[in-house]
Amino acid sequence: MEKYTKALASLLTMLVLAPLLAMATDPDPLQDFCVADLNGKPSVNGYPCQPPSSAGDQFLFSTKIATGGDPLANPNGSNVTELDVSEWPGVNTLGVSMNRVDFAPGGTNPPHVHPRATEVGLVTRGELLVGIVGSLDSGNRYYSKVVRAGETFVIPRGLVHFQFNVGKEDATMVVSFNSQKPGIIFVPLTLFGSSPPIPTPVLSKALRVDASVVDLIKSKFTGGY
Repeated sequence: MEKYTKALASLLTMLVLAPLLAMATDPDPLQDFCVADLNGKPSVNGYPCQPPSSAGDQFLFSTKIATGGDPLANPNGSNVTELDVSEWPGVNTLGVSMNRVDFAPGGTNPPHVHPRATEVGLVTRGELLVGIVGSLDSGNRYYSKVVRAGETFVIPRGLVHFQFNVGKEDATMVVSFNSQKPGIIFVPLTLFGSSPPIPTPVLSKALRVDASVVDLIKSKFTGGY
């Protein structure tokens, strides 16, 4: 009986301490800054830190998204200027990053997903149709609104979304993420431009179209985005 009592006491102790042990973990940075050494191998929480003596102080600042690229340089009519840890080593381990996206009239940031981050956006010029598609749990509900200069939007992590310039002038938005490396999965490119390619019969069955239609769409993505 005494043996079972001790065993029960040990089990109860583990159950009591387990939440405390879980709360004791600290995923946040343990130093003020950890400027990324981009030559190092990234781990779960980011890149190795540069020695403070070699980091300087410019890692706190960036002018990269002060100007945008040419939105007519690709078929989508949009240009993304990224400011994640690869472009701004100072955000390493801080869990934040930004992008600037410029749109020509009729340009789109095609349907895509950020697998590792929620997105908050501010339209700084023009007007953009922002569309978000919920998961199967929501019945794949489509949410949308035309967002104008000075207005904001939020994209929950992992949901398919897009932006489309519905105005007659160029448009610009600046977005931020709660990840230093939010990642991106373009839906059309993923389905029709993967390497090696997804077998045509799979896509034909899934999309309920003839194989010739799938092959035609694939031919549009052989050069990537």
